[in-house]
Amino acid sequence: MEHWQAILSIVTFLGVIILIMTEWVHLTIAALLGALLLVFTNVMTLKDAVGYIGNSHGTLGLFFGVMVLVRAFEPTKIFDYIATQIVILAKGDGKRLLLGIVGIVTPICAVLPNATTVMLLAPLIPPMAEEIGINFVPLLILMVFIANSAGLLTLVGDPATFIVGDAINISFIDYLWQLSLGGVIAVATVIATLPFLFRKIWHIKLDSLEELPHPKINHPRVLTAGAVIITFVLVFFVIGESLPVPISPAAVALLGAALALLLSHHSRIDTVNNILRDVDWSTLIFFMSIFVLIGGLEKTGVINGLSGVLAIILGKNIVLGSLVLLFLVGILSSVVPNIPLVVAMVPLLKQYVVTVGLAPAEVLAQDFQGQFPAEVLPMFYAMMFGATLGGNGTLVGASSNIVAAGISEQHGRRISFKTFLHYGLPVMFLQLATSSLYVLVRFLL
Repeated sequence: MEHWQAILSIVTFLGVIILIMTEWVHLTIAALLGALLLVFTNVMTLKDAVGYIGNSHGTLGLFFGVMVLVRAFEPTKIFDYIATQIVILAKGDGKRLLLGIVGIVTPICAVLPNATTVMLLAPLIPPMAEEIGINFVPLLILMVFIANSAGLLTLVGDPATFIVGDAINISFIDYLWQLSLGGVIAVATVIATLPFLFRKIWHIKLDSLEELPHPKINHPRVLTAGAVIITFVLVFFVIGESLPVPISPAAVALLGAALALLLSHHSRIDTVNNILRDVDWSTLIFFMSIFVLIGGLEKTGVINGLSGVLAIILGKNIVLGSLVLLFLVGILSSVVPNIPLVVAMVPLLKQYVVTVGLAPAEVLAQDFQGQFPAEVLPMFYAMMFGATLGGNGTLVGASSNIVAAGISEQHGRRISFKTFLHYGLPVMFLQLATSSLYVLVRFLL
């Protein structure tokens, strides 16, 4: 690969990040223009670009399916109804409302991918905030923080966690024993910040709940059938990949979306055109473009070159390597969506441990099913924590952040990069610090 193409892929990627951070251009437009620039300058062909998008078909299929599923049931007013009930259960107390969001999101994100959870639950937030008379953006940001943090509780809670865990062949049970406590610490760190970062909401209290609007559920028979579809989807999210004939979460989500469209069309509560028109295409296009940009860095050899740099800087020092990786990947993950970042970093880290002689060359094989040397595992664990928690730093750091931003924009408020940064940076650095202590004490001392 020619040298100028590697430079162009780096400059293009950094340029897109700068445009997003400064908000000169909408993030979807910036990412799409960057991806197309790589195609038009022949850094990669259109076929290559589509191939990199295709490699992430599972993520895109999952997002699209859940978006359609959630949108199909909006006419029933179920989200408005549940939001009101949550406010009533919280007794109009902002403190209880914030802790309630933590309590609802945490267990769900332990078994479902965090972006999926945000897509399912985020529509509850705007009507809930409207009833209390507060801005719903901070509540959405809190939901994202908890979703990303709770994704560390189990192997399947965050796509980035699963990608790293799958690469080192860690089992679900081993993950619970080795790493789940780190997820508990990450969630506890967010809870500790609530009275400070969300102090206006923390101290709010409604004098009378009788003035709350009490929306009624529309089309109850349709909603009953819809509950069966959603139950089917949630069950197969959990068990689908362990069946004799595995069913991926993306396939489950797409089937659920198709059934929801059929139900909406047959019951005439909404049209297929209306539902598909309201899908958050901006978020989907953003992810496709980012996958192409990361593909450009991979194809031009930039990512492989970084493994050599790691070998020079870190040598065989596992303790230093783990801590450096945790913070380096965490900071990178704050400006690069963690799914494509981890996809790029896993082969880089494998190559590094082989290059410095800490692991045999067999681990580089795509079909390697053996055990990695125990002494190198803390580096992979550190990367897992960094990639997941670093996503809380900025608006573009994790897929759930982008999903929440899309939902917020659909409800009339835009989450700016600066607004998210105000909440995200303190949470990210606190979580990286606490998780580094956990990795240090649990695995390295």
